[in-house]
Amino acid sequence: MSLFIFIFIFNSNSNSDENNIKHYSNDEGILSIMYHRFNESKYPSTNIQMDVFKDQIEIIKSSNYVFSDPAKFKENFKIPKKNKEILITIDDGFESFYLEAWPFLKKNKIPFILFVSTEPVGKKGYMTWKQIKEVESEEFAFIGHHSHTHDYLIDDTNNVFIEDIEKANKIFLRELGYIPNLFSYPFGEYSKFMRDYISHNFDYAFGQHSGVIDVNKDQFELPRFPINENYGELKRFKSIINSFPLEYDQLFPKEKKLTKDTNPPEFKVKFFKNQKNIENLNCYSNELNEWKRSETHFNNHTLLIKFRGPFSPRRGRINCSLNDNGKWRWFGIQFPIQDN
Repeated sequence: MSLFIFIFIFNSNSNSDENNIKHYSNDEGILSIMYHRFNESKYPSTNIQMDVFKDQIEIIKSSNYVFSDPAKFKENFKIPKKNKEILITIDDGFESFYLEAWPFLKKNKIPFILFVSTEPVGKKGYMTWKQIKEVESEEFAFIGHHSHTHDYLIDDTNNVFIEDIEKANKIFLRELGYIPNLFSYPFGEYSKFMRDYISHNFDYAFGQHSGVIDVNKDQFELPRFPINENYGELKRFKSIINSFPLEYDQLFPKEKKLTKDTNPPEFKVKFFKNQKNIENLNCYSNELNEWKRSETHFNNHTLLIKFRGPFSPRRGRINCSLNDNGKWRWFGIQFPIQDN
């Protein structure tokens, strides 16, 4: 597996737009779910209890969805899926993953990506490189890049961001013999500069905005549904995994980092004309630090949202869902807010 990823990164494509289909594909999608800690109840916002996690895995199986294999992610991304896949990702490399979830995933050979930040490796509460190498040795387990420090890198200068990534690269090369080709933005936050830099150095990158991956999504702004004690209740989980992609042609603004001058943003989404029932779209947003139904307007299959006011630091969010003849389609956007 190590050799495969090593070759993969040096053949990476630096331009996501060239790979996107940009026409309505009716892709059933890859739904990515994100975990952090396991059986660490004092951290409810990033934790899931193992009994709940096992129940969630059984729900996926009983729903007849297949687990997405990271080894085939590149080829699967480019082809419209006839059957939805579920991609499991785990961020940060906490020790509780190794002690609690890893034995279960290993026994059942369930594929996943473990995104590792290199700076905390070996510190209290985190996995060691020996443990990471043990996980990585299994063909269904893949290691992803999650920066070096896992700081709020979007608050730093562009040079600090690059230095952080390059430092992690050197450590990955030293410890694993390769640089992982899959990237996860710390806190799901990124600017256009960060996204463009990552696009020239990795094959795919994941955020923390909700939604389902389809062939038309930007491969360096891929959505994931965060799962934790607060948002991991089984009824909600069933609803999440039964979501489908809401495909669109273009989304603006390209710059997700908002400043005093760009907050609130001029937000619009151009949908494909093949998408039926678009008039049923409902959006909710949290400007003025309050979740409310968004004021939406449509013009020639283009969605415009008029915000009530600016988003509050640290993050602004928009979530949109569409009842498409009983099939629920979903996409979300996250805006990091510069605190002035």
